[in-house]
Amino acid sequence: MRKAASLKIGISGVRGIVGESLTPQLVAKFAAAFGTYCGAGPIIVGTDSRPSREMVKQAVIAGLLSTGCTPVDVGIVPVPALQLHVRQVRAFWGICITASHNPIEWNALKFFAPDGIILRPNQATELVDLYHQGQYTRVPASGIPGVGHDDSTLARHREAVLAHVDIDAIRARKFRVAVDCCNGAASEATPAFLRALGCEVVPLYTNPHEPFPRNPEPTPENLGELCRVVRQSGAALGFAQDADADRLAIVDEYGEPLGEEVTLALAVRHVLRRAPGPVVVNISTSRMIDDVAGAAGCPVFRTKVGEVNVVEGMLAHGATIGGEGNGGVIVPAINPCRDSFVGMALILEALAAEGTGIAAMRAQVPCYAIVKDKLTVPARDIGPALRRLQETYAGQEIDHTDGLKILWADRWVQARGSNTEPILRVTAEAPTDADAHALAAEILAHLERALGRVAVG
Repeated sequence: MRKAASLKIGISGVRGIVGESLTPQLVAKFAAAFGTYCGAGPIIVGTDSRPSREMVKQAVIAGLLSTGCTPVDVGIVPVPALQLHVRQVRAFWGICITASHNPIEWNALKFFAPDGIILRPNQATELVDLYHQGQYTRVPASGIPGVGHDDSTLARHREAVLAHVDIDAIRARKFRVAVDCCNGAASEATPAFLRALGCEVVPLYTNPHEPFPRNPEPTPENLGELCRVVRQSGAALGFAQDADADRLAIVDEYGEPLGEEVTLALAVRHVLRRAPGPVVVNISTSRMIDDVAGAAGCPVFRTKVGEVNVVEGMLAHGATIGGEGNGGVIVPAINPCRDSFVGMALILEALAAEGTGIAAMRAQVPCYAIVKDKLTVPARDIGPALRRLQETYAGQEIDHTDGLKILWADRWVQARGSNTEPILRVTAEAPTDADAHALAAEILAHLERALGRVAVG
């Protein structure tokens, strides 16, 4: 039962528990399907730092070679760096082997189009259909190409981000920055990036050859060690990334975690002060974005959850900045994807421009309490559970953009099926922490009843 439940195929790629649902056979078949879909040509292949990376990478390479594609191995790299590399070198497509914020026993394949953007929903559907059909292009021994290697990914990405911020202003502040890379894909890249900005780096967990020291998701409960290091070192702030470095969390100078939602709000606030324009975020992102954009006279558009949905919305509305409230900052002019390096650069530039500390900057943004919880639910039960929930709240304003979002004048709650795990995610936002927890608990109780897990009444 666990094997079936731990395999997730969707717009974010395919992911599972290594040795159970994610096997070398499955990986090689998916890579062959991808090679068939792309056509013969160079495919950029990178990984995060999980101990399963070599097994998965070799299976990917075998699958690609069997279809006549040329894998180009770029090593351990942040996923946004790989995405930029795909676009810059005009590769056919790209694959990053990473399960992002999932625990270390998971791994996954993320697929990217030639523009460096994660597969659009229609492309992902076509790839999955091709995988299930099992009819892949195969070349004879004489047609199997070699494997290429390219070690320029990190430098390319670093220079691209630095070109879009005021380096001199940041360097003049000589920030001391503590950084927790979770021994992930950015363990080498992040300290080098911050030093290029003139920062004194206090590194924490920057060895990609060691196991993850914490849950990779950079939520406040996982950042206790970073908070301690910020306080003890006198750092101006702390940055934390997930395993593939597309998400960013911030700890203030007092060692207090600000929460991932604040990362995007502060970045949006800074960018809109320079270049007002539309903002696009997903439906689960905090209403802080509406307040920040409203203060700048800018509209906010909301999409389904998922990086590709936000990116497509940004391109459609001509947005200069957007992202997801999980710490995913997106600036299309730099890199049309969630990019923690873009987030770090914008936050440091904002601090340099305002001449203040991160806690004072945070105080300029309205404060709400947001609670995120989840239930493990088989995919087949998600739809019926949400329909029962809708019946319960039939008299309230409901948004069906993604799952079910119930709105009141000063609070909201959402339940939706995850794109990456076999779970129902519940997010609640309200004026106080007690209100948000009570609202989330209320929804979770209704869902438990809908799933038949507790007695009704």
